[in-house]
Amino acid sequence: MMNALKEYTPPAKPSPRRVVLYKITAVLLPFFLLGLIEIILRAFNYGYNVDLFIEYPADKGYYVLNPDASKRYFTNQKIATTGNSEPFKKKKDENTLRIFILGESTTIGYPYFHNGSFHRWLQYRLAHTFADRNFEIINLSLTAVNSYTVFGFAKELINYEPDAVLIYTGHNEYYGALGVGSTERIGGNPQLVDLILFLRQFRLVQLLTNSYETLQRMAGGGKSSSGGTRMRLMVADQQIPYGSDLYERGVEQFRRNMDRTLQLLSDQSIPVFVSNLISNEKDLKPFVSFPVSKRVSSEFNKKYNLGLNALTTGNLPVAYSYFKAANQLNNTHALCTYYLGRTAYLQGDFVAAKRLFSRARDLDGLRFRAPESFNGVLSQLSQQYKNTHLVDAKALFEAYSANMIIGDELILEHVHPDLKGYALLSEVFYEALKKGKLITVNDKQEMSFAQLLHDMPITKVDSLAGLYKVANLKRNWPFNEVMSAQSFRVESVEEKLAYGLMTQQTTWDDALRNLYDFYMRSSALSSARKVVETLALEYPTDARYYEKAAMLSGELNDQETAIFYFKKAFALAPTFDKARYLFVLYLQLDRPQEAMPYLDYAIQNNQSRFDLNSVKANVEQIISLKQRYATDSTNVSILNQIASVYYRMDNKKGTSNYVQKILTIDPTNKEALALSAQLNYSHQESRRK
Repeated sequence: MMNALKEYTPPAKPSPRRVVLYKITAVLLPFFLLGLIEIILRAFNYGYNVDLFIEYPADKGYYVLNPDASKRYFTNQKIATTGNSEPFKKKKDENTLRIFILGESTTIGYPYFHNGSFHRWLQYRLAHTFADRNFEIINLSLTAVNSYTVFGFAKELINYEPDAVLIYTGHNEYYGALGVGSTERIGGNPQLVDLILFLRQFRLVQLLTNSYETLQRMAGGGKSSSGGTRMRLMVADQQIPYGSDLYERGVEQFRRNMDRTLQLLSDQSIPVFVSNLISNEKDLKPFVSFPVSKRVSSEFNKKYNLGLNALTTGNLPVAYSYFKAANQLNNTHALCTYYLGRTAYLQGDFVAAKRLFSRARDLDGLRFRAPESFNGVLSQLSQQYKNTHLVDAKALFEAYSANMIIGDELILEHVHPDLKGYALLSEVFYEALKKGKLITVNDKQEMSFAQLLHDMPITKVDSLAGLYKVANLKRNWPFNEVMSAQSFRVESVEEKLAYGLMTQQTTWDDALRNLYDFYMRSSALSSARKVVETLALEYPTDARYYEKAAMLSGELNDQETAIFYFKKAFALAPTFDKARYLFVLYLQLDRPQEAMPYLDYAIQNNQSRFDLNSVKANVEQIISLKQRYATDSTNVSILNQIASVYYRMDNKKGTSNYVQKILTIDPTNKEALALSAQLNYSHQESRRK
């Protein structure tokens, strides 16, 4: 036994290298296991991809906004919002200007969406002003988000060849996802928010979040968090006093995220156009006013109520004096400040009214309208960064508002513009793009703002559906308005389709398809074309809508518009028929030089029995004759030759135009008179048939 004990040798101490190896393994093993779980979850396709863009399912050559991209910003996935589906090419063409749009509900065009959004007004105007350029305007805005999403999306879009970024954001700062007053907030620490946003891309974190939500629902007896409007579901703190800690945290959150966004884009030398904010100041009372202190409450309430009584009876001077006295006792009561501004406005003191309306908005404890300090932040940051341009939407809206104070004339409720307001928002960004030299405009070719208002394809169904949505919104919190029986008059075909769209009984595509069929049955070709133009803006990669718009334009004898849409269709899907339409239309408008590329294509892809080579010879002769006439404008003989060639080509319109030119110069010209007689005879014969 003693010998056995003596022979026992304690184990040798591990070498320092092995100790280090053990420690490294102990540290790395949990990370390895976490990584393995992440790989397994991804292999089984658990969770969702939160990348900003995904491959467009309908065409692998395009990217499109990922419908799951917003889920990074919402804890409650049931209220996560989705945006537009606007595909853009993976490889940007040389002749393309690519613009990304960042923002929230106003920026995406609520309550109209689709062509109501300001970016579609901008798209339409740019496309018609620069007919030979391509514009990819991709709206990445979402409802119920704020500057966290703007910054997060900006970090990703810089890798997709943007030529410019347009930003309109701020009204959702307090109650949008991750806002300081939102139910979706994570905490008061911005760095913690950034960390959690980073972690949410991992499927393991998504699994833990989903498990937590399941346990929460079970503990709560299966109660759902859904129900009520998203507006109400997003609000945690209905009372955020002006100047309070929570208010200042919201301002700082906005400043920090916008500062990071503009710095990021500036570092990438990407031009940024950021707009200041507009809201309804004149015609929207504050939602929440805070009680005044007990020391003055009795006297304040007495004067305030006397002011209300006087205002109700129309005694404006007395109402103003009582509101002013109450305001002197407490100048932080939002409603008193608003009514003081209202009485000043009704008495014609618009300067005082404007100041008081603005202050009343800032004092409103329910922060659905951005305070004026946000515009100060945007102005300051715009001066700080190169390539950043401040877009003064507020000044333009004031210019179009009664007495320079923004109200119901342009705003539907609290912050969302009506259709004219969205047109104005597009106008101010358009002018900013010109001023920033992103576009250079030829005045003769430019679509004016007045023409845009007249031509913009927005259907009656879209317009009505937007108004119905707002009327329905105002029935709910925080507006709680009582709607009259006439609020939803549903009699005409357009009204029925709009109501179905508002109540989600039909899809937007189906509503427009039914509207188009109705107009075609009614032979309302102009209205039918507007529907097709609307669809062409919604689906810019689908040549069918361009071609249908072109055909309807031809039936309406609108040749310029027919050419515009045939060219768009041809660029996407060139065919012999489209080329034939184009060169014929150009020749009818006496633009032979522009007809040649399409004539050449038609010759190379000739699917008809027509001798297009002889047509080309005639066109080349006309081009040569026109070049000669440009240097010898008194030579009537050249005009006669052009008219004769057009007549030989059976181009009656071209022939007639030149005959008129000749007879204006020489009323007795025999050749022109003979051609005129032949045209008249042909016209009479065609009428007999």
